[in-house]
Amino acid sequence: MKRKKKNKSAEHIGSVIHNVLKTYRGAPDGNLARVWDLWDSTVGENIAANAQPEAFKGKILLVHVTSSVWMQHLQFLKEDIINKINEALGETFIEEIKFKIGQV
Repeated sequence: MKRKKKNKSAEHIGSVIHNVLKTYRGAPDGNLARVWDLWDSTVGENIAANAQPEAFKGKILLVHVTSSVWMQHLQFLKEDIINKINEALGETFIEEIKFKIGQV
C-alpha cells in the first residue's frame, strides 16, 4: 500500500473557503458591494429609504422592502431599476429583481 506524501505547507481556511465558493458562485460578492454603493443614487432617496439590495442568486438581485405597498410599487419600476443599475455598472449584471419584505 502506497502512502500519500503530506503537504507540508498549510493554507488558511479562509482562502480554501474562498476558492471553493468562487467555483460555485456565478458572480463575486464584490458586485453586490458595487450595487450597494450605487443603489441610493441610482434609485433615489425615497426608494432607498424603503428598499435595499440584500443578495444575488445568479443574475437575480434580491431586494428587501419595508412593506407590501412598496413591493407592489417597485414591481412597476423594476425594469427601469434594472436598466439604471446595469448602466451604472457598465455591464448587464442584473437580469431580474425579486422583492421581499424584510429589514431595510
